[in-house]
Amino acid sequence: MADAEYVIELTNVTRTYKLGGETFNALDNVSLSVKPGEFIAIIGPSGSGKSTLANIIGGLDRPDNGTVLVDGNDISKLHDGQLSAYRNHHIGFVFQSFNLQGNNTTMENVMLPLVFAKLSRKERNARAIECLQSVGLGDRLKHKTNQLSGGQRQRVAIARALAVKPSIIVADEPTGNLDSARGQEIMSLLHKLNKEGITLLIITHDQSLANQAHRIVEIRDGKLTGRRG
Repeated sequence: MADAEYVIELTNVTRTYKLGGETFNALDNVSLSVKPGEFIAIIGPSGSGKSTLANIIGGLDRPDNGTVLVDGNDISKLHDGQLSAYRNHHIGFVFQSFNLQGNNTTMENVMLPLVFAKLSRKERNARAIECLQSVGLGDRLKHKTNQLSGGQRQRVAIARALAVKPSIIVADEPTGNLDSARGQEIMSLLHKLNKEGITLLIITHDQSLANQAHRIVEIRDGKLTGRRG
């Protein structure tokens, strides 16, 4: 449904957890619509529900109630195998902690999600090289990721996200472990990808980073409390 008005539509989404015998609403009746190609920042303090929202959109978690439409498909109704296929074809993830295999090369890290994409070894190699070149790491193909700087490791993480040719990138605090200069380099790269048509959702508590988005959505205590832009 490439011509759909919204690429992401959450309607009355609730997610609860039990902590110490008490019920905690990580998301409380949340509704959100995102147009194709939008760049949205979701902001809020620690524990506000930002990461839970990102995980549900990305198919890493399931809501207790409500619907989550991505490209017109309700992913909240998918079983585990279907969710894995969804993540491997629609979503690219970028995390604050990089989530890389430190003893593996940049190539091996980028190829990892392609194992499930039914590509040949030659195709996986070619895709990994293409993605690493696109983030400026064409000269680091054989380097182990634990030999790289923080900014370079986040570039590897972005290349890995691009490997599945996603329509959406969900970046959860993507500059949180970087200094301001390296952080802005990563943001410039994400801006570039957004201009090329990828829908971009950034989860952050950093107002200066959020101000770079087309639209800001604020969340507090599991509820959307405000929108700007």
